[in-house]
Amino acid sequence: MASQPVPPSFKDLGKAANDLLSKDYPIAGTALEVKTKAPNNVVFKVDGLRHGQSGQIASNLEAKYLVPKYGLTFTPSWSTANFVKASVELDNKIAKGLKVDLNSSLNPANGAKAALLTATYKQPGLHTRVMADLFRGPSFTLDAVAGRLGFLVGGDATYDVQKAAINKYNVAVGYSAPEYAVTLHGLGNLTTFHASYYHKVNRDVEAGAKAIYDTKSPSSTVSLEVGTRAYLDNASFVKAKINNSGILGLGYTQALRPGVKASLGLAVDTQKLGCEGEKAAGAAHKAGISLTFEA
Repeated sequence: MASQPVPPSFKDLGKAANDLLSKDYPIAGTALEVKTKAPNNVVFKVDGLRHGQSGQIASNLEAKYLVPKYGLTFTPSWSTANFVKASVELDNKIAKGLKVDLNSSLNPANGAKAALLTATYKQPGLHTRVMADLFRGPSFTLDAVAGRLGFLVGGDATYDVQKAAINKYNVAVGYSAPEYAVTLHGLGNLTTFHASYYHKVNRDVEAGAKAIYDTKSPSSTVSLEVGTRAYLDNASFVKAKINNSGILGLGYTQALRPGVKASLGLAVDTQKLGCEGEKAAGAAHKAGISLTFEA
């Protein structure tokens, strides 16, 4: 019998549908990302975003040092929010299928700090992680996903050391095939339920949808969003989505040349088209552009 593939991590269950409905819609403003790689395997990345409504500019500078011989990756970064971050990863060296990484951050202005130690173990049919939040709680989070013949079952739970109690848990079940995937999440201690599906209709068209039901919501309604992507050629594609609030999202991505990509995004409040005065001012119309350079 053929061995089972390694299932996705718990946070990546339903990723295909989530990416289809969220990525490549640069409606927040004007974004720029530049990524370069030096001959010694050091990768530099600079990204910035000018928010369309507030006009504020947020950016981040990151360097990634790769040492493949030792399975080591060191990634420091510094943002305009004055957060200094550092990540250290050791992959597949302590044991086969085991990755250990430490992510830390510090704000020198106010002394805010965080540190998350994670151990990930992957084998055919199993994907597990243990995360220790060293400053907040401290707390431990364990998640695991088991998969067989396309069926996936997973869950996570967070244990607070000071309270000596589990303060959060989530579960998920799904089925994944090369052409489609279906996932059901029970989140927030089973108070919110997410159902999603992704379908690769053919080589040029993808479709997906996501429904959310919050048992604590006074309206007791289900939020629904559907979307699609169509490839125009090898260098461009268009995306469209709409939700039950009437917000229509449109996206267009074009590869201008190898390593250079441009994306345009538009969000239209279809319930307030043609409105004037205060109603028009409250409409959720947004537009933006994103440029990516990689060398």
